Amino acid sequence: MTPELGVIEGYFGDPWSHADRLAVVARLAPLGFGFFHHAPKADAFLRRRWREPHPDAAAEELAALSAHCRRNGLRFGVGLSPYELYRDLAAAARADFLAKLRALDAIGLDDLAILFDDTRGDVPDLAAKEAEIVHEAMAATRATRVLMCPTYYSDDRMLDVVFGERPAGYLEDLGRRLDPRVGVYWTGEEICAREICAGHLERVAGSLRRKPVLWDNYPVNDGPRMSRYLHLRAFTGRTGGIGDCVAAHAINPALQPHLTLIPAATLAIAYREGHGYCYMRAFRKAARELAGPALAAMLEEDLLRLQDLGIDHLAAERDRLRDRYRAVDHPMAAEVVRWLDGAYTVDRWEGAAP
Repeated sequence: MTPELGVIEGYFGDPWSHADRLAVVARLAPLGFGFFHHAPKADAFLRRRWREPHPDAAAEELAALSAHCRRNGLRFGVGLSPYELYRDLAAAARADFLAKLRALDAIGLDDLAILFDDTRGDVPDLAAKEAEIVHEAMAATRATRVLMCPTYYSDDRMLDVVFGERPAGYLEDLGRRLDPRVGVYWTGEEICAREICAGHLERVAGSLRRKPVLWDNYPVNDGPRMSRYLHLRAFTGRTGGIGDCVAAHAINPALQPHLTLIPAATLAIAYREGHGYCYMRAFRKAARELAGPALAAMLEEDLLRLQDLGIDHLAAERDRLRDRYRAVDHPMAAEVVRWLDGAYTVDRWEGAAP
């Protein structure tokens, strides 16, 4: 079974350009994807400055993106992170929150995601406060689907190290309190899960009283470490057997929008082929169709260098690779060149978990 597939643009680092978003969105539905959620960490007006309206130009771009998604057969959503709202639920804060929701509705939303990731969680009654905020959003928004991301969105203990010890029974409390119509994002046993298994998802579904919506942190390559590598290989560790265990499956894309399409295409292939899936065969198929045969062959030849060695270990090969890809007139080749030039390097986490 293939669940609803989507993209949650939830990375750190420089956000994609508006033109690149439009180009990627136009390719997603034919690959088998059904929704696009806009939530880049660099959009301060969806995060730390959420109480402020988007500048006019940014709001116009979001409205255009919404319309473009719908024209191309995708649901459009926005991820709003109302920083510190759970610490202050007084009337003034609620008024600011409702004003923000009205502004987002004006852009045109099919989906609204309220995101509590990457904030302190060692506060009293965390699940109750988060559920209250989500329900207030649900009552106010015109979006037809509401999702949320918990503060503790994975079993990974790194979240407790960075954001404080998670409250005992947090997931169970959240699942009990949340309206059953609310989708809940979940990344897996780790923040960047190597494998996502049916047994784990069934356990999480039992705690949440609903199937989770996967926030799959591949091929994302943000952060000081991951931005040194290009994530191009096909999906592995997500067998078609997990389709029955999730409400939907969204990928967090790479900083390179066009190159992201190659692994994205292989996720749909993995679900379609099930036990017959072969990840390198899927890579070759996706790369040929999206990049063309010549560039696809180059990317496969250089996979070890680009994805495993990374930019810091290319040494003298860096110049050779730059010349090799600069000679190809294709947006994917241009992204390889920009990566080699250090244009995608993220130097710090901006307050997020490593």
